[in-house]
Amino acid sequence: MNIEGLDYNTKREKLILPEYGREVQNMVDYAVSLPSKEERQRCAEAIVAIMDRMFPQNRDSADHVQKLWDHLAIMSNFKLDIDYPYDVSQAKTITKKPDPMPYPMTKIPVRHYGKMMFEVFDKLKSMEPGEERDELIRLTANQMKRDLYQWGHGSSDDEKVASDLARYTDGKVQLDLDHFEFDKVETREMDKKRRKK
Repeated sequence: MNIEGLDYNTKREKLILPEYGREVQNMVDYAVSLPSKEERQRCAEAIVAIMDRMFPQNRDSADHVQKLWDHLAIMSNFKLDIDYPYDVSQAKTITKKPDPMPYPMTKIPVRHYGKMMFEVFDKLKSMEPGEERDELIRLTANQMKRDLYQWGHGSSDDEKVASDLARYTDGKVQLDLDHFEFDKVETREMDKKRRKK
């Protein structure tokens, strides 16, 4: 379908900084095309003033005005020949994409406890008996119960927690369910978190 005068964004050139919109980009392109440096300078200052009015909430930051000039340089692909009031040479680093982060490939036996819980299990294996170890066991067991509740669609079994804790600590931690008291699981909060996933 080709309608005369109808211009789709998908057919237009991609915006360099979309937050400023197409009209500001058109102004920047126009400023680059101006023949005299004085005209380009006046036009650039007017564009920066417009950009400043678009985001008044950013005025509190110390380098706000410099960022506007950096953005102007980026939007012109560094072709705007004017006397910049700031050094815009560092603006090129803004457009550089970061290197991809390596994804951790650590294997864990069950995902619902997560990698950090398995680090805690390893720590519990080597800890000497005492108050600190007892407190860590209490915190770990309660977190395991919350994890089971969250991932098990509302079911968490004390025996399962005790069994898993013994299994993943190589039998070094044995919960006595007759004497161990779990914290009360806030079911409403857990249900809200589960629904968000």
